[in-house]
Amino acid sequence: MKVPRFSTKAESHTYRSWGMSIIGMTASPEAFLAREAEMCYAIMAHVTDYDVWHVTESPVTVEMVIQTLNKNTEIAQEAIRSLVRNIQPERACNCDSALSTALITDPKVIPAETLEKLRPLVGKYYK
Repeated sequence: MKVPRFSTKAESHTYRSWGMSIIGMTASPEAFLAREAEMCYAIMAHVTDYDVWHVTESPVTVEMVIQTLNKNTEIAQEAIRSLVRNIQPERACNCDSALSTALITDPKVIPAETLEKLRPLVGKYYK
């Protein structure tokens, strides 16, 4: 189950000092996993609240976030309908070969059992 992860004030101030103005709570793991699985991946992000550094706004609650998410549902559904209507079957990216330069372990040192488990993901590179 995925739940929102709100930043601590220290994290929020660190992000701001790095010049970040939008903080995603959960997107990075999925993006990394999709890349490793050589899948095309895009994020549809919706701003739901102010971060904890914004002291002139009320503290954010899960209820406030869910209320905003519910408002955004119709927009997200229309965006998906539009995407499906307009999607092109041809790929203009290298997602399907993202691991071609990422795998550096010599297959001779990988146990056969491990290679077999990984075959769905890396089989085309480790033959």
